[in-house]
Amino acid sequence: MATSNFWLALDQLMATSEIVIDRPKGSAHPRYPDFIYPVDYGYLANTRAMDGGGLDVWVGGLPDRRLTAVICTVDLLKHDAEIKLLLGCSAAEQRVILELHNADSQSGILVERPRP
Repeated sequence: MATSNFWLALDQLMATSEIVIDRPKGSAHPRYPDFIYPVDYGYLANTRAMDGGGLDVWVGGLPDRRLTAVICTVDLLKHDAEIKLLLGCSAAEQRVILELHNADSQSGILVERPRP
């Protein structure tokens, strides 16, 4: 029951927040020009994450923008931890995103949403 409450709470946050894509697929990171975003990346407006910005969101290519998974990250360089929401991401997109969050000073785990 607690697990389903977690996903329902995230669904509610998404339903009441605008998705802002500030780094479209194929664009370069503003500080690291060699880093190219493999899918759309942004945040949920009017939400708050550990870094003070909105909750981070990866938006994949599936037509249904349903929350498919989350990635929990730890960044030893920044000394922080965050949660990243994956919306409409295929299994292949989830793997690519997870690899990105397991490079350099970062470490992440993928938590897939149970299928109904």
